[in-house]
Amino acid sequence: MSQSPSIDVRHLRKVYGEIVAVDDLTFTVQPGTVLGLLGGNGAGKTTTIAMLLGLLEPTAGQMEVLGVDMLKRRYAALPRMNFSSPYVDLPHRLTVRQNLVFYGRLYGVKGLDARIGELAERMQLADFLERPAGKLSAGQKTRVALAKALINRPAVLLLDEPTASLDPDTADWVRSYLKEYQAETHATILLASHNMSEVERLCDDVILLQKGKVFERGSPRELIERFGREDMEEVFLDMARGRGRGQGLDALRKGEAAS
Repeated sequence: MSQSPSIDVRHLRKVYGEIVAVDDLTFTVQPGTVLGLLGGNGAGKTTTIAMLLGLLEPTAGQMEVLGVDMLKRRYAALPRMNFSSPYVDLPHRLTVRQNLVFYGRLYGVKGLDARIGELAERMQLADFLERPAGKLSAGQKTRVALAKALINRPAVLLLDEPTASLDPDTADWVRSYLKEYQAETHATILLASHNMSEVERLCDDVILLQKGKVFERGSPRELIERFGREDMEEVFLDMARGRGRGQGLDALRKGEAAS
């Protein structure tokens, strides 16, 4: 018997005045899957995540997360979800520990002190647990934001550019930890990212968004083969420049022949 999807989005639409941010978006994410949501600026990635979290109300459409209708009963699903983005700051005056305590209580985490201790050890937070969040480096802030996102051991984790602006070493550490967490818990992860090597490393499935609509979908390997390209960065550039499947490779070959 097949499992119900962890995320089920049907005909989702979000309009701001004359601007259509998300346009008839339909997709499902199966349990234990890491789905990459890719697209250029303004493609609708962050808007889609905000609607799934209940931060934005869709103009039309339906959304279910963990079998819960998010338009009618989102508070039944939110305790089993969480979110991380480097663009959303934690309260600067609170220490790292105080932030984690606050969010842990918000999510009703049992054994909170032990959970914070576990996260501090595994995510290398111990040296700055008592430091105000506003005094942290970019890499430290990212680790704390991820710890906040994992405080309740979410079954569905929504990530918006989780490694943006990080140095390569810290970014690699974050990706490794996400893979470890997903392997241990079989959580479902929705990842919006502009880093194509990150997408290839983490994602089982990818949706390419263009102007709020699904442009293509498949695993990273399937999309690379479908477009006739070497990697996901080239696939993304083909989409961004209006080239369809295989057109980028055809153009490249014509250019080589002409030279």
